[in-house]
Amino acid sequence: MANQLFDFGLIGLGVMGRNLLLNMADHGFAVIGYNRSPQKVTELESEIVPGTTVKGTSDLAEMVNALKSPRRIMMLVQAGNPVDQVLEELIPLLSKGDIIIDGGNSHYTDTLRRVKYMQDKGFHFMGVGVSGGEEGARRGPSIMPGGDPEAYPHVQPMLEAVSAKVNGEPCVAHLGKGAAGHYVKMVHNGIEYGIMQLISEVYDVLHRGYGLDNDELHEVFKQWNEGELQSFLVEITRDIFLKKDDKTGKRLVDVILDKAGSKGTGKWTSQDAMDLGIAIPTIDIAVSMRNLSALKSERVAASKIYTSPVKITGISKEEIIAEARAALFFGTLISYAQGLALLYVASKEYDMEIPLPQVVKIWRGGCIIRSTLLEVYYKAYTANPSLSNILLDTNIAELIKSREANTRKFVSKASLSGIPVAGLSVSLGYYDAYRSETMPTNLIQAQRDFFGAHTFQRVDEEGIFHAQWQ
Repeated sequence: MANQLFDFGLIGLGVMGRNLLLNMADHGFAVIGYNRSPQKVTELESEIVPGTTVKGTSDLAEMVNALKSPRRIMMLVQAGNPVDQVLEELIPLLSKGDIIIDGGNSHYTDTLRRVKYMQDKGFHFMGVGVSGGEEGARRGPSIMPGGDPEAYPHVQPMLEAVSAKVNGEPCVAHLGKGAAGHYVKMVHNGIEYGIMQLISEVYDVLHRGYGLDNDELHEVFKQWNEGELQSFLVEITRDIFLKKDDKTGKRLVDVILDKAGSKGTGKWTSQDAMDLGIAIPTIDIAVSMRNLSALKSERVAASKIYTSPVKITGISKEEIIAEARAALFFGTLISYAQGLALLYVASKEYDMEIPLPQVVKIWRGGCIIRSTLLEVYYKAYTANPSLSNILLDTNIAELIKSREANTRKFVSKASLSGIPVAGLSVSLGYYDAYRSETMPTNLIQAQRDFFGAHTFQRVDEEGIFHAQWQ
């Protein structure tokens, strides 16, 4: 194997990197992986499937020199400064025309900077989003490459081979210019934040509010996953309720502390939406609720000062489950709508040329937010690729209108019982505002003009006006 010329190199042999490399080897590619830690190299080589060509090394130069030209190298390292450090180590070892891929969760602005930096040195650089977790990396993730169209054909065959498949079609596509790949992945993660928050709220109402136990919740989510709510997140939630804790014998979910972590992509989505003036309140509140969950000691203190009824009564089990199902469907659709609306605007504002039909198409398999709803969105975008918001599609409108009444009932019961359903509440608020021909912001603009002479527009004539209010 000493003289073997490898097809693909990968830097970073954590679980994700290791699994992706083994996936490529399963599809007939000769691959080599690098990690500073000899232990990580040993772990890779211990998992090699007989008949595949895989090598690990702790010598970066050895990996680079063993690759076919143009070299194709992916980095799966921690976002931020570590990516820049690896690039500086790589640059002296590369040849003009080599292709470097950042497959981590880098902020899109960093990717834009790196594209130009590497281009000026004669190298290709691509930001590629990868979703699906450890299992997805091993068996087939959703892959979101962007930028450098000249480089993409050189990596397209292997990305298509290792990606998830839906109806025989690979869940990978070139998603636009510049940092489009990482921007799409960022928004994917923002939508993921939103849906996870919605699921947790429905769980809270059914469990803490209505008293369903873990076995009952398992059955509820099992039924939901066999219908219109079928998705990866509903599927794993179903299974979570049955997992026992090895230490106590209790259900594991009941001994997990209610403090959620994050890696920043949800926050980035909210921040960029704010900069672009795009409303994504379901995603925003999901980020805020994770932040609020971190204040555990304060919440415990506040719970002793402020009491609420919590328990929901006067409704049958079947009715509350039906309302919960409608509310989760409604909120999930709204979370997707907000994220896709952000992609629509960002694509134009940043000149990324993101093809929304392709985005929802490759999200159908492999990724964390895969669901049957994406088939509905794909049909909507196929019919109208320039759709600015999926809520404007008449078929989707019928889906959401048919769940509206039950969603309102569910949110009302939770609110009256003092159970926080911030995600569902703002999803409903977004829907009501988006479909409202008239909003009370005329009063806000009047206030702004009153105290700051910020001017206003009129309903009866064109122009910019200011009033002498006093």
